[in-house]
Amino acid sequence: MKPIESAEDISELAFGFMASKALFAALHVDVFGALSDGPKTIKDLSVATKVPAQRMQTLVTALVSVGLLTRNDSKIANAPASEAYLVRENTNYFGDYLRFQIDRQMYPFMENLDKVLLGDTDDIEYPDYASWMADRHHAELFSRSQHSGSLGPGAVLAKRLLKEGAVSEDVGSMLDVGGGSGAFSIMFCKRFPKLHATVLDFPNVIEVGKAFVAEEEMSDRIDFVAGDGTNANWPNDQDIVLMSYLFSGVPEEAIDKLCADAFRVLKPGGLIAIHDFMVSDDRKGPALAALWQLQHMVYTPDGVGMTPGFVEKHLKKAGFEIEIDDDLIPGMTRVMTARKSG
Repeated sequence: MKPIESAEDISELAFGFMASKALFAALHVDVFGALSDGPKTIKDLSVATKVPAQRMQTLVTALVSVGLLTRNDSKIANAPASEAYLVRENTNYFGDYLRFQIDRQMYPFMENLDKVLLGDTDDIEYPDYASWMADRHHAELFSRSQHSGSLGPGAVLAKRLLKEGAVSEDVGSMLDVGGGSGAFSIMFCKRFPKLHATVLDFPNVIEVGKAFVAEEEMSDRIDFVAGDGTNANWPNDQDIVLMSYLFSGVPEEAIDKLCADAFRVLKPGGLIAIHDFMVSDDRKGPALAALWQLQHMVYTPDGVGMTPGFVEKHLKKAGFEIEIDDDLIPGMTRVMTARKSG
């Protein structure tokens, strides 16, 4: 990232939250869905969303200015990405992830960032991930919104592991530690027809996951175990152990135990896959990964901003042999896989 040079550059960063809120508000009142059948006037949008025309005009102007909408004379239309990803009926929609998890949970949590930096956490309602997920409302909101944001990466990872020969098509078992809604397990089971997956996560979280799995008619192929992945009893004889977004949600001292537990329950030749926010080893970016690591610190103050080198070191310490290290969500997450020899 080029160092900033002007007051305008600073202002763009400082006022960036306004663009975020414009996006979230548009999702809540379904502006993008209202435009999915073609361009509309402000009056048309006002009727469709039940937002008074004057307020809609101001919101639309903001959305056009940041590229989420386009304006041609009096007609407003979705930008290409908005049409593809922010219309609820479309296959690639992930607006619920943005409007619920990011807007309703992550955004307000960031108000505590300065307190966390200074260790002043006594009056913070959820000082760690476990206490947050013990709140049934937050656990359900987080898990349901995360589901829409994880199906795509889950499908990409399963396809990549098969294509690169890291996992055979007839693989039989997978333990999805911290697997939440079961999104990754669902997509893996769709890709690997003989796979049986077990999702290990907090009790409030797996209740949401069971519902999603039932909707997919996969209850006979995906089981759930309630518990904290850092101290639960993991089922043995696994072909794959998957940990997606788990390392970034635990204190640094828990990572060695997670790696050792994975090594213990894997069959000889089994694979561990770590998917998470990682910045480059020189810690210069990418920006989205760095910002997500900062956000995670709000409810994991003793966590660590990970790099590929950091993850590799802990996997090797547990006895694994590194195989794949590559981007999964470009500019945001990476995946690292390693093998238990044998």
